[in-house]
Parts: sequence; C-alpha cells; structure tokens
Amino acid sequence: MTRYLLHRLPSALLVLFGASVLIFLLLRLVPGDPATILAGNDATPQTIEVIRHQLGLDRAVPVQYLHWLGDVLTLDLGRSYIIGGEITDLVGRGLTNTLVLTVTALLLAVLVSLVVSVASVLWPSRWLDTVVAAANTIAVALPTFVVGPLLVLVFAIAIPVLPAGGVPPDGFIARPDIAVQYLLLPAICLALPVSAALTRFLTEALRTELAKQYVLTARSLGIGYREIVTRGALRNALPTMLTVLGIQTGQLLGGAVLVEAAFVWPGIGQLIEQGISRRDYPLVQVLLLLSVAVFVVIQLITDVAHAWLDPRIRIGGRS
Repeated sequence: MTRYLLHRLPSALLVLFGASVLIFLLLRLVPGDPATILAGNDATPQTIEVIRHQLGLDRAVPVQYLHWLGDVLTLDLGRSYIIGGEITDLVGRGLTNTLVLTVTALLLAVLVSLVVSVASVLWPSRWLDTVVAAANTIAVALPTFVVGPLLVLVFAIAIPVLPAGGVPPDGFIARPDIAVQYLLLPAICLALPVSAALTRFLTEALRTELAKQYVLTARSLGIGYREIVTRGALRNALPTMLTVLGIQTGQLLGGAVLVEAAFVWPGIGQLIEQGISRRDYPLVQVLLLLSVAVFVVIQLITDVAHAWLDPRIRIGGRS
C-alpha cells in the first residue's frame, strides 16, 4: 500500500504545481488593478504606486510567482488588504465551517445511500424501485439554490422548528444539540444530490454482484440471502461506490458555495465570493489553490481506499 501511495504522489504534486501556475496567471489577466481599488477613487498616482510596491505588483510576474509560492510553502499567506485580517485566520475560520458542513452532508449522503440501496436489493418490489427512482430524479434535478429556499420556507417559516441560517452562536462543540439544529437544513440541502447519485450507482453495483456466479454458489450452500448481500456483495460493490464518492465529494465542495450563500453559512464559499467581488487577489489565489489541493487529496484518498479494497489495483500500480 505504501508503494502504491508513493507511486501516486508525483502526479498529485504535479497537478498542484500546474494549478498554482494557472491560478496565479489567470488572476493577473482579470481586468482591474487591486492597488487602484485599494487606494480608492480619489488616490493620486504616487499613492497607487506606493501600494503597488507594498503588494509586490511592481516586480516581474515570474518573481511575483516565486515569492508567492515560497510564502505558500512556508504558510506565510500574508494579509487581506480589502476584506481585512490575516489570510491564515480568514481561511482557518472559513475552512472549519465548510468542513463541518461538508462532512455532515457526506455522512448523511453515505448513510442514506447505504440504507436505501441495501433495502432495494433485500426487499425488491416495483413500488419501492419507483419511489427510489422518483426521489433520486428529483434530488438530482432540483438545484441547491432552489432546494435551500424551499427548506427554509417549510422548516423555518411555515413550520418554525429549525433556524433559517447562520452558525451556532456558541460553536459546534459547546452545545451539540443547538449545533445540530443549525447544521440540519444546509447539510440536507447539500447531501440530496450526492445521496441520489450514490444510491443509483450502489444499487446497480449490488444488483450486478448478485447476478454473479459466486452468489449462486453461496445460496446453494445454504448461506442466507441477507448475509450474502451484507457480507459479500456489498463489500465487492464498495470500490465502485468509492470511485463515485470521490467524484461526488468534489462536487459537494463546489455545491457548498451556493448552500453557504443560501443559509448565510460563513465558510470558504462565502469567502471566495467576497474575495472575487472585491478583487482581493491575495486571498482569492490562496482559496483557489486550497480548493484544488482539497480535491487532489480527496482523489488520492479515494484511490488508496480503492486499492485497499481491490488488490488488483495495488498489483497494477506496482507493475
């Protein structure tokens, strides 16, 4: 497993390096001068030049990139001159809120998909398949910016049982019962399309496994159908689910931007929106690189977990 991980690391690092170059160059192509925006409309050219020098914008682009890359590698991310505050502190607070939301949504999606998929193959019936298919179609078809307001309208206004938005005032640990109430609506909104995709793929993977020869052999030996599903077919279907889970986790992080806006959740998505709208380049390029890094790490973890479940992947990686 260690050799397989070491085999995958160079490509992950290469992707991060290429992403850092593209992010740095693309932000330089965006119209507008951050020094001019920071100085204000009434600033003199001398004031703008002083600010450009402080930001390092008067140096050559390759020198700017190398200086920024060195700061990122040493975790010296600098300050946000427009939003205000240290970028490390802003990213830390936003990342904590986003991770809490996305991990909760991911756990909900995995739990729902496991329960529904296993139930669909343990107790096959036409009406259950119809209900599951309809629910999956609706969950995928409705975008999060529609589902979010609908959830708020029903559970925060029509039936006021949950908060409409925001984060727990005392944090997530001091009062877990209050934290769950704030997490429930945005987590459900974020988890719905992911759980639908996972349910569809896992159900089909289970049905494919149950049609294989080893299942017929196991049943002829008197092994119960439930045990075959939960201990045999489910384990063999998990690699397929993990591959889809890795892709859906990346989409989950992308969908968090809209969910955070709908539920006023102060996470990375809201921070990216503020940084882009205010042209806070130092903050935006760190956030974009962080988003790519998180996605690369998720894919790496998915590949390693897939290789752990399927030895053929490890053998192929060593050959």
